[in-house]
Amino acid sequence: MPQGSSHRVVLMVDENSNPFEMSCAIEVFGLRRPELGRELYDFRLCAAAPHTRMRDGFFTLTGVAGLEAAEEADTLIVPNRPDTGTPRAPRVLDAVRRAHARGARLVGFCSGAFTMAEAGLLDGRRAACHWMWAESFRARFPQVRLQPDVLFVDDGDVLTASGSASALDLGLHVVRRDHGAEIANHVSRRLVFASHRDGGQRQFVERPVPDVRDESLAPLLEWAQERLGEPLTVADLAARARVSPATLHRRFRAQLGTTPLAWLTAERVALACRLIERGEERLDVVAARSGLGTAANLRNRLRRVTGLSPSAYRRRFGAGAGEALVS
Repeated sequence: MPQGSSHRVVLMVDENSNPFEMSCAIEVFGLRRPELGRELYDFRLCAAAPHTRMRDGFFTLTGVAGLEAAEEADTLIVPNRPDTGTPRAPRVLDAVRRAHARGARLVGFCSGAFTMAEAGLLDGRRAACHWMWAESFRARFPQVRLQPDVLFVDDGDVLTASGSASALDLGLHVVRRDHGAEIANHVSRRLVFASHRDGGQRQFVERPVPDVRDESLAPLLEWAQERLGEPLTVADLAARARVSPATLHRRFRAQLGTTPLAWLTAERVALACRLIERGEERLDVVAARSGLGTAANLRNRLRRVTGLSPSAYRRRFGAGAGEALVS
C-alpha cells in the first residue's frame, strides 16, 4: 500500500492524447493536499517526445520528463487517444511492458485499454473500454475479456476505465484502495464529484429533461444518506419519493445507472469503512450504525467490495493500526 508521497504515480502522455484524462490524473493524484497533513502520491508526467501534440492540436505539451520516468513508477497511467486504429509507438509499448514486468500497477483511462492490449498485457484478463469502441476492441483483441457497459474494471494490478468521466471514478477507486474511504471522500469533495460509483454501473446513463417537474434523485439520496443506520428498504425510498418501487427503479437506472438496492448497499458499505477508519472496533456497532445489520453481513459485504476482512481493513486504514477488531 502506498505510504504518503513515497508511492510514485507516473502519467505517460503520447501523441494525440486526450487533455481531459490527463487533467483527471493530475487532479486526483498530483495536487498537493496540505489540509491532510501529508501528500498521497509523488506524481510525475512523462512523454515519448520533447514536444507532444495533444488531441486535435489544441496545444503542445513540453517540459516534461522522458520515458525514463516510467522506470520509476509504482503506478503507471498509460497513454490514451481517440485514434484507436493507429498503433502506439514501439518505445511506448516497450516502456509499458517493462513497467508491468517489474510489478508496477497499470491504469488505463478510456482508450488506454488499447495501449495495454497492444502491449499484450490484457490477454485472458478483464478490461473496460468506451462503449463506442467495444466492437472494434473485441475484433482486434479477442483474447481480452472485455466487460461491456461498465464504468471501470479492477483486475488487481491492471485497471481500466471505460470513458472520460469514468477516469475520475477509477481514480477515486484507486485512492480508496490505497488510502481508505475517508481520504477518497475528501478528494471527491475537493472535486465536487460523487465519492463512489461502483465499477459495475452502466456507462450510458439517460438523463431526460423532465417535462413538468424536477424528478432529480438528489433530495432522496441526501435524505437516505442521513438515515443509513435505520432499516431502510427500497419500499421506504419509494414511499419517500411518492412513487412506486418500479418507478423508483427506473429513475435510479436512468439517473445513476444502478438499482436502489445496490446504491443503498454501496452507501452502507462506504459508511462502515469510514466508521472503521475513525476507530470503531466493535463489528456489531459498525454493522448496526451502517445499516448492514449483522457482523457476518458486514464481513461479507466489506470483503466483496474491498477484498479485505474488517480487521485487515482496520489494520490498513484505521486509526489504531495493528489492533484486532472485537467481534
